[in-house]
Amino acid sequence: MNAPLGTSEQPLVLREDAGGVATLTLNRPAQFNAINGALLDALQAALDDVAADASARVVVLAGAGRAFCPGHDLKEMLAHSNEAFIGDLFRRCCGVMLTIERLPQPVIARVHGIATAAGCQLVAACDLAVAAADARFATSGINFGLFCATPGVPVSRNVSRKRAFEMLMTGEFIDAPTALAWGLVNRVAAPDALDAATLTLAQSLVAKPRAVVAAGKRFFYDQLERPTQAAYAMASESITRNMLGPDGQEGVAAFVAKRAPRWND
Repeated sequence: MNAPLGTSEQPLVLREDAGGVATLTLNRPAQFNAINGALLDALQAALDDVAADASARVVVLAGAGRAFCPGHDLKEMLAHSNEAFIGDLFRRCCGVMLTIERLPQPVIARVHGIATAAGCQLVAACDLAVAAADARFATSGINFGLFCATPGVPVSRNVSRKRAFEMLMTGEFIDAPTALAWGLVNRVAAPDALDAATLTLAQSLVAKPRAVVAAGKRFFYDQLERPTQAAYAMASESITRNMLGPDGQEGVAAFVAKRAPRWND
């Protein structure tokens, strides 16, 4: 199923569903999928739709054409250089990033070409990322007098402090193997194997119980922002509920009986 989200002349986000995987594709290929206000709105709408769709177990975020995403559409920003427009644009962008984190489904970035500035932010905001071996990443705003403050939030939560600082301050590109070594992406695949590698990761998540995945994702991000003692207290409550719930009972019983679990979802 393909469901375009945008204008009838230029659908800005394409959705395709197959086997529990909902693929959302940024669709401004002539602009390398640069993020303008309309694309932000379309992506927010697509994420809201998939959040409420129980049939979607995993979300893949991809880009049409030759690149994943180069960041914000600087031409649009320059044409509307006033606080009302720019402030609203970045608030909406931050809202999209937070929606990705709050989505009950895991979100995998499928990265090819370049992912720079807010495009790199999208990769870092996703729960997982698979990159083509020739993909490149940068928080390059500093080169244009625009420090990548908003991309810096998820990037600094993905890679070590000094590496994030280097990316943000130099704006230099890193290649896919470096992004893998630094923790920005999970897997690197040959360009012609990118779809297969992304699907393999997605299918490994589809096979897990939906409610446990959603609760686990929520817990993962909640505990990151808490002191260690508070995180352990939250973890104890979370795993107790999980163990006593239907999925925990079924999974443990299946392990003891040496059979495959039968998830009720």
